[in-house]
Amino acid sequence: ATLTGACIVALGAKITGLMGNDDDLVAEVRSAAERAGEPAWPLPLPKEYRKQLDSEIADLKNIGGRSAGALTAGLFLQEFVGDVPWAHLDIAGPSRSDEDDGAVVKGATGVGVRTLLELLAP
Repeated sequence: ATLTGACIVALGAKITGLMGNDDDLVAEVRSAAERAGEPAWPLPLPKEYRKQLDSEIADLKNIGGRSAGALTAGLFLQEFVGDVPWAHLDIAGPSRSDEDDGAVVKGATGVGVRTLLELLAP
C-alpha cells in the first residue's frame, strides 16, 4: 500500500519500506524482494512511538504526527492484526516513476507484484 508519503522521505523513490511484527517473515519478504529486483528496507516499529496514535476523542488516531510518519503508520496497522505474523510493504516511493529506468517505465510501476510472486513461489 502507499500508506504514507513519509516513506518517500525516509527511503526515496526506489526503495520499498518493509515493516512487520515477525523478524523471520520480514527477512523472508526482504529476500523475495531482492530476488525480484525490488529493493526493500526493513523499518522498526518502536513501541514508544505508539503513544503518538493516542486520541482524547477516538479510540485511535490514524496518523501519528509529523515525525516518524512511516513508523507510526506501521504501528497503526499493528493495531488491527493482534499476534498474527504480518508484513507490510510501503510502496509509496517506488509505486510511480517519473521516467523510464531499465525495466521500469514512466508511470505506475506495479512494484510489489514480483516480490509477492517470489514470496509465494514453491
